[in-house]
Amino acid sequence: MDFPLALRQTGETFSNSIVPRLCDYIRIPNKSPDFDPDWKAHGHMDRAADLMAAWCREQKIKGLKVEIVRAGDRTPLLFCEIPGTGPGSALLYGHMDKQPEFTGWAEGLSPWEPVLRDGRLYGRGGADDGYAVFSSLTAIRLLQEQGIPHARCVVLIEACEESGSYDLPHYVESLADRIGTPSLVVCLDAECGNYDQLWCTTSLRGNLVGTLSIEVLTEGVHSGAGTGVAPSVFRIARTLLARVENDVNGDLLLDELYVDIPSARLSQARAAAAVLGDQVAGKIPFVPGARPLTDAPYELILNNTWRPTLTITGAGGLPALQNAGNVLLPRLDLKLSFRLPPTNDAAIAAAAVKKRLEADPPYGARVSFDVGSSLAGWNAPALAPWLERSMREASSATFGRDTMYLGTGGSIPFIGMLGERFPETQFLVTGVLGPHANAHGPNEFLHLAYAQNLTVCVAKVLGDHSLQAVG
Repeated sequence: MDFPLALRQTGETFSNSIVPRLCDYIRIPNKSPDFDPDWKAHGHMDRAADLMAAWCREQKIKGLKVEIVRAGDRTPLLFCEIPGTGPGSALLYGHMDKQPEFTGWAEGLSPWEPVLRDGRLYGRGGADDGYAVFSSLTAIRLLQEQGIPHARCVVLIEACEESGSYDLPHYVESLADRIGTPSLVVCLDAECGNYDQLWCTTSLRGNLVGTLSIEVLTEGVHSGAGTGVAPSVFRIARTLLARVENDVNGDLLLDELYVDIPSARLSQARAAAAVLGDQVAGKIPFVPGARPLTDAPYELILNNTWRPTLTITGAGGLPALQNAGNVLLPRLDLKLSFRLPPTNDAAIAAAAVKKRLEADPPYGARVSFDVGSSLAGWNAPALAPWLERSMREASSATFGRDTMYLGTGGSIPFIGMLGERFPETQFLVTGVLGPHANAHGPNEFLHLAYAQNLTVCVAKVLGDHSLQAVG
């Protein structure tokens, strides 16, 4: 590959074609179905799919076929097929649905109005994960323009990843003959430790989400009359949460949520910690004076990738502050989100959490933990020598630095699904979600220079994959 030419062409494509379309895409509030149950009536998801499909059809890629697949009330799927100019089969994945707006966007920024500032494109969904389809097809086009063979490629862009990808198994099954058996999967929905080199994701944590409900009274009562007689739902909540989490250091207290960390992952974590150092905690927007759980980057990486954690992401039963009178609350609902180690059994974990929280309710209160979803994580298979070499050469040629390997604290349900379906497949799971990119939160941005370099790295891997298939 002529890397200088590929980098120059990719930069031009981003400036002239991709960024303008991404701006239009950011303006579409196509929130994932969990956050917009009336998504179909609103039509935003269809607008996003149509926008992406229109751009795809404009690309000068030999044999490219573009289709928006729809099945009843399911979210749409953008499906692209590119015949191979060499042997083998590859699958490239991304998603088009978005997280909700969230609060706290900086002055001049907003979720639905794109802003280009200092080489970063701000707005919801540009980095997570709208850029993926543009990057994928640009990588394939680069190969064709340089006469480099590539395998047959299938590009899947789903529309409910942020809701757990519940529509995707149907499409994967119904399109199985057209998807085939890829020997390489490229996923562009993951993180990068910095913007200085190619990062390969080696594992993903699972996710257990459920609602803890505590009910003591049939109705709220004056706090002057009720406190000291009836227990507070908040105190009961603290008691129950202390059963599953150490309230000093955050360690979880159920053995069923832990696994033995593979030695290879420990070594990779040490290497990543040595490169990132203070950036491991520095990517988090702490308020002045706040600090991470530990000053050791290595321990923070393991906490975030291979150890279970708990956070409360929502609450019900609480009046808004301006409406909060002196009332003893009758009920409290807390949405709990457990991140599970990559190889943990999510079903066993869910059963253990439910049993621990519901056992012997304090003061005879009504307590329930309703599991909303329990998704397994993923641990990558051993890298084939050709893929490791290809990523190293790609990173060196585009960034001038070696590839790094790191687990991701989040979940991508599709990867686990494919891992089970295609156990012999090689995976390049990577992405643009680096320091402060802040997917799901305020001020989400796409680092454009990194996205461009990453696109060229993907092209290099796709070209080497086809050569490997020849061998």
